[in-house]
Amino acid sequence: MSKVYITGAGVVSAIGCGKEETLKSLLDGKSGIGRVRYLKTEHTELPVGEVKMSNEELCKALELNPEETHSRTKLLGIIALKEALEEAHISRHAESSEASRIHCEILHSVQDDGITFISGTTVGGMDITERSFMQSGYSKEHLCGATTNAIADYFGIFGRTITPSTACSSALNAIILGCSMIKAGMADMVVAGGTEALTMFHLNGFNSLMILDKEPCRPFDATRAGLNLGEGAAYLVLESAESVKRRGVKPIGAVTGTANRCDAFHQTATSPEGEGATQSMLAALKEAGLRPEEIDYINAHGTATPNNDLTEIAAFRRVFGEQIPPFSSTKGLTGHTTSASGSIETVICLLAMQNGFIPASHNCLTPMDPAAVPVMQTVKNTHLHHVMCNSFGFGGNDSTIIVEN
Repeated sequence: MSKVYITGAGVVSAIGCGKEETLKSLLDGKSGIGRVRYLKTEHTELPVGEVKMSNEELCKALELNPEETHSRTKLLGIIALKEALEEAHISRHAESSEASRIHCEILHSVQDDGITFISGTTVGGMDITERSFMQSGYSKEHLCGATTNAIADYFGIFGRTITPSTACSSALNAIILGCSMIKAGMADMVVAGGTEALTMFHLNGFNSLMILDKEPCRPFDATRAGLNLGEGAAYLVLESAESVKRRGVKPIGAVTGTANRCDAFHQTATSPEGEGATQSMLAALKEAGLRPEEIDYINAHGTATPNNDLTEIAAFRRVFGEQIPPFSSTKGLTGHTTSASGSIETVICLLAMQNGFIPASHNCLTPMDPAAVPVMQTVKNTHLHHVMCNSFGFGGNDSTIIVEN
């Protein structure tokens, strides 16, 4: 087993801007899902999990000119990344001799290429395109990679950028890739995660698949009828043991197992037996050197669609037998943040481990499977050592990581 250490984490979603607000909402069971407020859409009947800040307010918080064009995806990404870098003691600007020393050490540690930044997204700057298409026709921030580069440019410390775009597994795949690069000696430090903003393209696309619920979503409930879309961003600062020691920083967790498998069963649906999910979880356990019974909690993909929740529990049974660990989906609080979901939920897992609780599957009142009941009330004063986090994307692109406290 080879560990990759986490030295910083940042998050923004419908339940809070930053880890402190997010933690309070999780402990209080406070959902951020509600009526559309910021997205310009005719589909006001569809509940969404919007970040509770306008673009103008986000710009003000980041000291950016609101008169200039900024994609919401970029703004959310910067907010989350700023918190992660601050916790890892990485300065955007070398404002002091100590900050300058750390900055130089970081650059030297990655062979003068700068820190690698891996950011998953699918909609990219689509919100700008939607606003400006009829006037200017093309936005330079439209492409997913351009959004990643725009986030990187704000900080000025990244030498290499990578943009995974595998739908709902994008952010978790970013973390998996970052861990793989560190283990392979390609980098000492990688910042990885994802960001996604709500757009008309986004909302209309999922609506055309007829998988959006007009009521607050209910993961793993017998009456579940679809998902609620959300938005947000989260990033982790990942480091090798050598980098942690050299910089003298204290890890807040470690990634011990990662896996990505693709069953390619269907363009959007998961296979009835949960084949890709099963393979992904088993492979992550193997890499972590853990037995199934050593997992203390699973943050499930749990989208509240009839197909996903049924097949995910089928996969749990194949991996864990009849002794499925406590599991829940936090999408009843945040909404499904699609490409950002894997990193947002990884940060939620870190918060759960650090603060000794298991978040509930919000709105699950009548479990769909009496023999596989999710956590229905927040469990407090518990110890979590090994936590599994799942993210499953379209096309059966299924990813799992295991985080250790």
